[in-house]
Amino acid sequence: MQKISKILLATIGILVLAVAAEAADPVVGSIKTTEGEVFVIRSEGSMAAHAGLKLHEGDTLRTGPSGRIGVIFRDDTLLSLGSDSEMIIDEFVFSPGDNQMSMVLRLLRGMASYVSGKMAELAPEAVKIKTPVAMVGVRGTRFLIRIEG
Repeated sequence: MQKISKILLATIGILVLAVAAEAADPVVGSIKTTEGEVFVIRSEGSMAAHAGLKLHEGDTLRTGPSGRIGVIFRDDTLLSLGSDSEMIIDEFVFSPGDNQMSMVLRLLRGMASYVSGKMAELAPEAVKIKTPVAMVGVRGTRFLIRIEG
């Protein structure tokens, strides 16, 4: 009986730590599709991207010469990156009940296709796409952007 109690307490402790880690670094979206060389770079290092991988603020999405990636954010925003692209998820907050919404994506190179989700409907001023030469404020529902060089 004592052994079962220890196992149960250990399991509860692990679950509490997992929930606390998730609260500290919430999931902002997930990868829906990948093709070719696609990586996610985080503070812990680089990893091969795959469908279902959860994304967090600060993640960098990078595609190789034959790479493509499709992402869906928590507010149903869709993002696709073409080959030789790199984008950083600088900020993502989607808490409409608390009136807290912000999305800042930074396209460093390559091509991105964007289809707005609920955040752009509720607070269009909260969505921004930064590039090396300009910042785009999203007011519509779809656009395609390409950064060369």
